[in-house]
Amino acid sequence: MVPERELVQSIRNDMLSERKTPSVAALCRALGVARSSAYYEPRNAAPVRRLDKEVELLIYEIIQRFPMFGIRRVWAYLKYRMDVNVNRKKVWRIMKLRGWTMNKRRVGWRPRVDVSRSIAERPDRRWATDIALAFCGETDGWCAFVPVLDCCTREVLGWELSRTARAKTAERALEAALIGRFGWVHGAPDDLVIRHDNGLVFGSKLYRGIVHEYGISQEYITPYTPEENGLVERFIRSFKEECVWQNRFENIEEARRVIGRWISWYNDERPHESLGYKSPVEYRKFLECGAAA
Repeated sequence: MVPERELVQSIRNDMLSERKTPSVAALCRALGVARSSAYYEPRNAAPVRRLDKEVELLIYEIIQRFPMFGIRRVWAYLKYRMDVNVNRKKVWRIMKLRGWTMNKRRVGWRPRVDVSRSIAERPDRRWATDIALAFCGETDGWCAFVPVLDCCTREVLGWELSRTARAKTAERALEAALIGRFGWVHGAPDDLVIRHDNGLVFGSKLYRGIVHEYGISQEYITPYTPEENGLVERFIRSFKEECVWQNRFENIEEARRVIGRWISWYNDERPHESLGYKSPVEYRKFLECGAAA
């Protein structure tokens, strides 16, 4: 059956070919249809906006280099690393239309982690540490990764990757942080505190003795409240998503090389939303310049 609108248009064309000019209203009255049917235009999908090809190409290059970046971090990298003044909504639209957005993992209900409980007001006032596992190939299997973070700047001050999760592993990570920050293991300020959970490693006699010897105070979180150590917990998630899960390590030596490069990039270049999209090193320098002024 021919649609009413097409029928009206056909009759009108026939009459025009005979040099007659009937009105649409007259045709509708003759056919017994409403004029709205003749004027009706189907509502198609919203017109696709023209995409900025230059910005699209830059976004594609970023996600090829950093496949774990989401919309906000891609936008921050464009603006603060590549000096491209672009609106975040434009980045969202391009990534959404091209299917470049990150897929969210479906998880059940879990309490919101309040990282503000572990934030420090200035650098070298509170550090945080924890232990995570990383698979380092069939040869070495699961290895223990221990980072030491500054709770103000989020900078990774020291870390250690070992085949065993013992007190010596945590001790070497702490020593690396002290030497990297102060030049020697006894250079910590008097009010420096290191925060961690209630695990056997951090509560061992060896680790407690080393921390005391270096002039640092220990701060245990409340049992079953990982949000009190939220900064290092969130860092470990980023470490796994952006480094460990993006590589297939053959052995622990290769893992150390790759992790070392990633941590250098994390400290020097990776933008953090909570730091005003500065990297940890940039944020530390920003605070130091503000204190000097």
